[in-house]
Amino acid sequence: MTQKQRIMYNLKCTEEEAEEILAMDKEIDKGNRVYFDMSKEEEKEAKKFINVDTKKKPIIFDNKPRERKPNEEKGFLITSLNDFLENADIGIENLKITNKERQIAFSVGDNDYELTLVQKRKPKAK
Repeated sequence: MTQKQRIMYNLKCTEEEAEEILAMDKEIDKGNRVYFDMSKEEEKEAKKFINVDTKKKPIIFDNKPRERKPNEEKGFLITSLNDFLENADIGIENLKITNKERQIAFSVGDNDYELTLVQKRKPKAK
């Protein structure tokens, strides 16, 4: 059974309709537009809606970055660690606080080091 005969049998159509279907299939395979395709403008609009997220994004009323409260305890710990390292007799050079509540950088000989203070979150109550 040829492809045209298969189309005529399965779709219950005439020979002319089957030839037209085959011709359109060939055009589609080549990547050409056929009469039932959307116009370029309609296709552009449809593509906008293809990848729309289902989750709603939060509404932001202003573009100001969130104000972070200073953590006095972490600041105190970093300055205390800095003071300790200043007074340590292990050859520390280039000692400086790179982030006042988080990091200290220094060198020992040819090697550079960084200490980072991380405060863990409290466990959630059950």
